[in-house]
Amino acid sequence: MDDASWAALTLSLTVLGGIWTWLTFRRRGLVSALRPLAVTLLPLAAYLTKTLRMFTRIFDAVGDWALNLAWNPTTWAGIVVAGVSGALFAVSTALRSRGIGTGGGRASKGRLQKGDNRKGTPAIGGRQDDGQDDGMAEIEALLRKRGIN
Repeated sequence: MDDASWAALTLSLTVLGGIWTWLTFRRRGLVSALRPLAVTLLPLAAYLTKTLRMFTRIFDAVGDWALNLAWNPTTWAGIVVAGVSGALFAVSTALRSRGIGTGGGRASKGRLQKGDNRKGTPAIGGRQDDGQDDGMAEIEALLRKRGIN
């Protein structure tokens, strides 16, 4: 397209936008007409900055890609591989959140497995018959009451 064609396209879009702006102004008022006015000025700005051609090239490139996507089996194979990869990420996340397959099936050293009801040693001192004073026994009883060993 030559420069005259781009100018004609810009002028047409600007005039159509101007009509839209005027109708909105008449029906809804000034505040409602500001947004159509902003949209109306965009083709003119694109023409003056020479980006209108760039936008059409981008749309052509996206159209070519979409056409290639629809008819190329290699592209579809790539989409299938990307889908399998996404599914593997989702399955891995789900299994990890449930704790399946982490740590080889054993509890790590010093931790109890789920369902293991063994009591550990008290958090403070040893056993109560080791000669603890009354204050420490009270603290230990309080911790036991709260479920802290």
